[in-house]
Amino acid sequence: MHDAPTGTDRTPEYLTPAEALAHAIEIAADGPAYGPNPRVGCVVLAPGEGSDPRRVLATGIHRGAGTPHAEAAALMQAADAGVDVTGASVFVSLEPCDHQGRTGPCSEALLAAGVAEVTYAVPDPSTVAAGGAAHLAAAGVTVMGPTEVDDGPGHELVRAWLHSVTTGRPFVTLKMATTLDGRVAAADGTSRWVTSETARHHAHERRAEVDAILVGTGTILADDPALTARAADARPDGSTRGVHQPLRVVLGRTEIPREARLRTTPGGRLVHLRTHDVHEALAELAALEVRHVLVEGGPQVAAQFLRAGLVDEVHAYVAPILLGAGRPAVADLGLTSISQALRLEPTSVKVLGPDVLVVSRPRRASSDAHATPLTKEH
Repeated sequence: MHDAPTGTDRTPEYLTPAEALAHAIEIAADGPAYGPNPRVGCVVLAPGEGSDPRRVLATGIHRGAGTPHAEAAALMQAADAGVDVTGASVFVSLEPCDHQGRTGPCSEALLAAGVAEVTYAVPDPSTVAAGGAAHLAAAGVTVMGPTEVDDGPGHELVRAWLHSVTTGRPFVTLKMATTLDGRVAAADGTSRWVTSETARHHAHERRAEVDAILVGTGTILADDPALTARAADARPDGSTRGVHQPLRVVLGRTEIPREARLRTTPGGRLVHLRTHDVHEALAELAALEVRHVLVEGGPQVAAQFLRAGLVDEVHAYVAPILLGAGRPAVADLGLTSISQALRLEPTSVKVLGPDVLVVSRPRRASSDAHATPLTKEH
């Protein structure tokens, strides 16, 4: 038998079962964050009992729609190396699928390989692909999971995908770049640049992880953005080569000028949604298999999504400057008292050069899996 492949440079030769599941989640992050499919990682350990370390036989990750799923990739890696996985233990970040889509069901692939145990972190809630765990168990495989019920690193990795398949609409991230006093442009309309180059590079990295960027026609007319994702080491010409380019979505009925940069600059496909109804817009994007949309403005569009309770996460890049006047980050929300303020829960704070990125999520009723208006505290 050949030496066991390790799959990635950071995969140890031996792992305990607990370490194997954690490693499956870690390597899953190497897959693309964008696209209709979730990021998934898989680790195959040699047969054994208890919590003692075992040899890593193979690893695999899913690299996007149409490519082998993580379990299939790991099994293929083992087969290519001449490694027998009969009786092996498989650790996967997401429940193995049980349907024939662009590729075959992972449950059948695992059964055909003769594995003895499967442990998974996150259950698959989709109506199409779920059921792999039950199928494996019915066939005599020892199945353990889910190890995460509602939260954890596995859930965080596929948060947008989970939201999309359970609600039927894309996960919405609202992004804003503001001064300390909440302005996105000065009184004369100038807005370049509110935040530093470091913050802008970070924002471009986030763009490359989503399926679509959405702005209103007002932003197109006022700022003429290209809506592309650029690499942090891009040349001065703003090269986008080799970087995933999300759909460029414009909301509103106003015509987009022929000379607009998003028409003349290479990038993602342009989608003009001729509506002001954000629910309708998200339905159209869901039909395009958009799982995660980044709403970048302007203030009126931000307010529309907030008023509708359709914002799932807020990324606020805040620069330590003051303007005192100018365009606000969010237009009127119809609130008249501080007691009605839309309260968010901060999840992280990151320093980016002179600026700060605050990531927050709305407080929602735990029993409501669908979109609900942001909580107004009275």
